[in-house]
Amino acid sequence: MVDYILLEQYCKDISILFVEDDKSIRKEMKDLLKELFFEKHITIANDGKEGFLKYQEYFETNNKTFDIVLTDVKMPKMDGLELIKKIYEQNPNQLIVVLSGESETHHLISFVNLGISYFLEKPLNYDEFIELIYTLTNKIYEQNNLNKKINIEEININDNLIWNTKTKQLLKDNNYIKLTKKENLLIETLLKTPKKTHSVEEIIPILWEDSFNKEVDVKNLKNIVSRLRKKIPELNIENIYSLGYRINIL
Repeated sequence: MVDYILLEQYCKDISILFVEDDKSIRKEMKDLLKELFFEKHITIANDGKEGFLKYQEYFETNNKTFDIVLTDVKMPKMDGLELIKKIYEQNPNQLIVVLSGESETHHLISFVNLGISYFLEKPLNYDEFIELIYTLTNKIYEQNNLNKKINIEEININDNLIWNTKTKQLLKDNNYIKLTKKENLLIETLLKTPKKTHSVEEIIPILWEDSFNKEVDVKNLKNIVSRLRKKIPELNIENIYSLGYRINIL
C-alpha cells in the first residue's frame, strides 16, 4: 500500500535518469516524473548513447551517480542492454528499471542475467509505476538514513517528550513515564521509522506476538491508543484513515 505522504518525502531528493527514444513517451513520462520528483533532479536522454553521456556528466558534476535509471530497451545508437552494461562498469550497484514493449519481452532474459530485477511494461500502468517508485525510493531513503538511525540515541518528539532508543523509554521533561508493556511497544514500533504510517496489520503481530495465533480484535489496539492519548496528550498519535497510525514529530 502506497503512503503518499511518505512517497513525497522519499522522492524529494531523488535523482533520476530517463532514457527513451520515442518522443511521445518521453513527454508523457516527463510529465509523470515531474509529479513525483523535483524537475531539477530529472534528466532526460533521447537514446542510449546520450543517456550514457549524461550519466557520466552527472557523476563528474556531482561526484555521485543517479539514484535511479529508467531506460527503454530498443533504441538507436546504443540500446538499453549496452547502456546498462556500461553503467554497471562504472557503478555495479546502480538501481535500474527497464521499460519494455510487448514485442521486446524476449530480450528480458538478457537483462535478468545482468542482474536487473525491476521491469515495467509499455504502455505504462500508472498504479504499477507508482508502487514501484514507492518501493525503490523507500529502499534508497532507508539506506541513506541507516547509519543515522543506528547512531540516534534519542528522538525528540516535541519540546516536552523524548524517546530513548537505547532504554526504550519515554521521557517527559526528563522524567520517565510509566507505561504498560504494550503501550511501550506501540511507541517503539511507531518511532522505528518516524513519520511512516504503520498499518494495523503490521502493528498487531508485534504487540500480540505471543498470542498471534489467536484472533486479536482491532479494538484492542484502539484501546491502547486511546489510553496513551489520555495519559500523554502531548504524544500526537495520528490515525490516518484506512492506512494506520503514526506519531507526528516536530
